[in-house]
Amino acid sequence: MSAKTILKKSSLTFLEKYLNNASPTGYESEGQKLWMEYIKPYVDTFITDTYGTAVGIINPDAPYKVVIEGHSDEISWYVNYITDNGLIYVIRNGGSDHQIAPSKRVNIHTKKGIVKGVFGWPAIHTRNRGKEETARIDNLFVDLGCSTKEEVEKLGVHVGCVITYPDEFMILNENKFVCRAIDNRMGGFMVAEVARLLFENKKKLPFGLYITNSVQEEVGLRGAEMITKTIKPNVAIVTDVCHDTTTPMIDKKIEGETQIGKGPVITYAPAVQNNLRELIITTAEMNKIPFQRLASSRVTGTDTDAFAYSNGGVASALISLPLRYMHTTVEMVHREDVENVIKLIYETLLKMENNESFSYFK
Repeated sequence: MSAKTILKKSSLTFLEKYLNNASPTGYESEGQKLWMEYIKPYVDTFITDTYGTAVGIINPDAPYKVVIEGHSDEISWYVNYITDNGLIYVIRNGGSDHQIAPSKRVNIHTKKGIVKGVFGWPAIHTRNRGKEETARIDNLFVDLGCSTKEEVEKLGVHVGCVITYPDEFMILNENKFVCRAIDNRMGGFMVAEVARLLFENKKKLPFGLYITNSVQEEVGLRGAEMITKTIKPNVAIVTDVCHDTTTPMIDKKIEGETQIGKGPVITYAPAVQNNLRELIITTAEMNKIPFQRLASSRVTGTDTDAFAYSNGGVASALISLPLRYMHTTVEMVHREDVENVIKLIYETLLKMENNESFSYFK
């Protein structure tokens, strides 16, 4: 199976719709509905939990359980304080980057619907040139075009409303996918595509496969922490994003060297079970799937950590998608990397089809 044949037109239609839909941490339900609707033909059943993690299951009665996982949430802001003259101050919901906020358009999510606004910023003419102010949490503000607090509240905006960016999906130079929230709704998309390939290629696995789209990764891996206790998997293969370190102002001596277009990134870290990682590497080599390596000190910072250290220890591994400009509204990945991550997970599951390979993970 060539990586270039993996993504269908219908897959890309779903991807665009899924990325454009807002799914802020703690409010992922609309995105989860889209995701579940897409994978429904390819799974036997679903489970969801109290906070909204969604799991499509293939072969649910099998005693041996394998998870493939991405996370569904995106970074955002909360309304924190409304001034008497109708301006809004914010706090983070996840790792939102304060430096990109000035002059960005925003959507404020209310019970009355979306309220439009902008992050205001003083004009260059009015700033102190001798001592330029940089964007900080305490000086970022959202302007709704209102002049009083009462006007803001009449629109349905109150403390606790979630604020997202409206920036939508686009393709640059034919093969670069660009959008906000590729971290990590692309992960949910890729594991969904694995489910589709298994179904369309009529592959029957001897274990239960739990295609998992977790919530609340951006605030501490919380969705994965909860769902792993429900599933109690034997194996977890997690996919998330990592940095393309070849763009300006990144120190490769600290961050390592990974680049979009050069294949999935396989991580070495304490949370990564060595035999499972080597099985993935062997699978990549056998199927001529290009891959890169990355080392993580102490923790991976992904849902891999939550799965690995749960339930007395779960054999876990991380396959990452290299990405430029993480936690901005112009996150960028290479189409071939997306296809090769899908292919690598798919081929690894087929290699695990041999029951003898299960002994690798003990």
